[in-house]
Amino acid sequence: ALAVAAHGAKVVVNDVGKDAEGRASAQNVADEIKAAGGEAIASTESVADWQAAGRTIEAAMSTFGRLDCLVNNAGIVRDRMFFNMSLEEWRAVIDVHLNGSFYMARAAAPYFKQQNSGAYVNMTSTSGLIGNLGQGNYNSAKMALVGLSKSIALDMAKFNVRSNCIAPWAWTPMTATIPDTPENRPRIEKMKKMEAAKIAPLAVYLASDAAAKVSGQIFGVRANEIYQIGRASWRERV
Repeated sequence: ALAVAAHGAKVVVNDVGKDAEGRASAQNVADEIKAAGGEAIASTESVADWQAAGRTIEAAMSTFGRLDCLVNNAGIVRDRMFFNMSLEEWRAVIDVHLNGSFYMARAAAPYFKQQNSGAYVNMTSTSGLIGNLGQGNYNSAKMALVGLSKSIALDMAKFNVRSNCIAPWAWTPMTATIPDTPENRPRIEKMKKMEAAKIAPLAVYLASDAAAKVSGQIFGVRANEIYQIGRASWRERV
């Protein structure tokens, strides 16, 4: 959010979370953007609710009059080995990552079609692309999000709307849930060096006109490294 604002975007910051003082995290970021001379508003709606997702998109349109990019970044984890996972743990993760991305993307689609332009940036994960222990719900949602992004790229291409995925490597409050065991500590120390801010430049690029011909792709970002996953498109393989 800070990075796209620094490049001139007007931003709707969406987050249901709160800081230690009980203040909306989204409002904190929106205030930081405005303090730096940018334009932003906060939304505390849940992406996992169809109507709430629609209200977030409407907030962008009513405030700024236009929508150019949607970044589907919302995420939670409810880690549990598959054989112990509850229905609630499964549904909660699927609702935020997969259903939430669909709800937000679907709400934005009519505006993108009408203006004949737009971009989706969807956050997937190597946990879905490769696999990870104790994350059957998260892995499934993130792999399904790749399929959704590819479908959007195909279905919306005639409207000059593109859709891409980023598989980020970064130390965030969500990845900080990795158990701090002797076996995991070397991995954790390496992860802590991978800042979330390193992901932002690629998201800014994919949201911009400079990426007008980039769609249906999956990119990995690991510190200063950017790589492409599964380069061949469906059309190329056929």
